[in-house]
Amino acid sequence: MGVDDDPRSTLVVRAVGARELLHAVTLLGGPTGAVWTRVGGDALDLALLASAARSRSGTRRTRVLTALGVVGGITAVDLYAAARTRRMQHGRGRPGPLELQASVTVNRSPEDVYAFWRSLENLPRFMLHLQTVEDLGGGRSRWRANAPLRRRSVGWEAEITSEEPGRRLAWKSLPGADVDNAGTVHFGPTPDGRGTEVKVVLHYDVPGGRVGRAVARLLGENPVQQVRDDLRRFKQVMETGDVVRTEALPEGTDARHQVLQRPGRALKGGVR
Repeated sequence: MGVDDDPRSTLVVRAVGARELLHAVTLLGGPTGAVWTRVGGDALDLALLASAARSRSGTRRTRVLTALGVVGGITAVDLYAAARTRRMQHGRGRPGPLELQASVTVNRSPEDVYAFWRSLENLPRFMLHLQTVEDLGGGRSRWRANAPLRRRSVGWEAEITSEEPGRRLAWKSLPGADVDNAGTVHFGPTPDGRGTEVKVVLHYDVPGGRVGRAVARLLGENPVQQVRDDLRRFKQVMETGDVVRTEALPEGTDARHQVLQRPGRALKGGVR
């Protein structure tokens, strides 16, 4: 391709080849976003070839420029793939990269459980991170929630995308949401027919990305634990009418307070 056949050039070419193999392994076994490492490698290749072209002439320069054009085309393809991947994973109104699943068994019929959940204004009763949920009609709703660390709030509007009364409810956030999210709740009878198996699947972007997720986890706000706590509170509300609280955990089964729990007694005046 017009470069010198000397020890230094040979070393550089081999290093580029080794890097390409590393990209291949990362793309096959790593996250989808790893395609951006290809774009970075392409930029480095373009810089190396441009440097070589400046010191070449005649046929050798033509060969370097031809290689530069080929790598430029590959870079364009990699950029397209990377941008498409980003739109798929992080675009407005699309499911985020974090997927959570949790389930709980409730001793009520699927119809009762579904009806309570479908009345979206009920959700803040057991989802402590939610401040309000307003049903706007037509399958649309407005949500306001605490952000990680609870230093500010975030909001979004959502729409119901699929609904099977007594069996399934799915939704997604609308463009412009502070937190892109989507989810599905499945309601099915238990094998003995005496209760309902509730399964929740959530996809969403965490404010602050991986850093925000890590900090929240350190402070007891692990998203997976939050969903499990929400479902435990949901079970309590459906079966007893309220969240069970004790002197040790006055906020109920809130993930942020788990480190503070201890053997507790019922609150004075009984459980409320």
